[in-house]
Amino acid sequence: MIEIKNLHAEVDGVPILKGLSLSIQRGQVHAIMGPNGAGKSTLAKLLAGHPSYTVTSGEVWFKGQDLLAMDPEVRAREGLFMSFQYPLEINGVTNRQFLEASLKALGKEGDIEQKMAELEMRPEFLDRNLNEGFSGGEKKRNEILQMSLYDPDLSILDETDSGLDIDAMRIVAKGVNQMRRNDNALLIITHYQRLLEYIKPDFVHVLAGGKIVRTGGAELALELEREGYAG
Repeated sequence: MIEIKNLHAEVDGVPILKGLSLSIQRGQVHAIMGPNGAGKSTLAKLLAGHPSYTVTSGEVWFKGQDLLAMDPEVRAREGLFMSFQYPLEINGVTNRQFLEASLKALGKEGDIEQKMAELEMRPEFLDRNLNEGFSGGEKKRNEILQMSLYDPDLSILDETDSGLDIDAMRIVAKGVNQMRRNDNALLIITHYQRLLEYIKPDFVHVLAGGKIVRTGGAELALELEREGYAG
């Protein structure tokens, strides 16, 4: 699905990623954990095409295509989705308008009301401005609503669990798990093991110093929870 080879990247001239390599196959769920400043969110934003992040060397291949040569909107149309850690509020654009326009741009159809019901979102959220006045949990559910409607090939969840209480995390995880199939893939970026109790990863990677320094199964997340990152 995606192959990241020796990726180096910087922000405002400051190196952040320093030789990161990662391969994700179809049907797999990978989780990346690591201390603050390790480069986790940098990786997510770079893959989505954020213009502030500059790749200085390395390659990223998405479904056999050069991801780094694609504009952000092309990446989205090709099936890459990112759930943001801090979803933006957009005044003057309702949730309904945004979702309908996005589905049209992707050439897809979806039952928005049904998906909202599955995520326990109230119908009135459709006609409110995008994310405006939403709680943290409501914003994150709205991100998973988008994911479930767009049906992407690769979903990147950037700290989707931050700001969620237990009930909201359960609902979000349920929505994510319903998307798991043999023909798509998921990359979860998180600080905490608790989300991985609900969404079981196939692989857990530790990102530190701008590169992946250790890889294991789901049990690695439990080890990190007990012992921290110092080791």
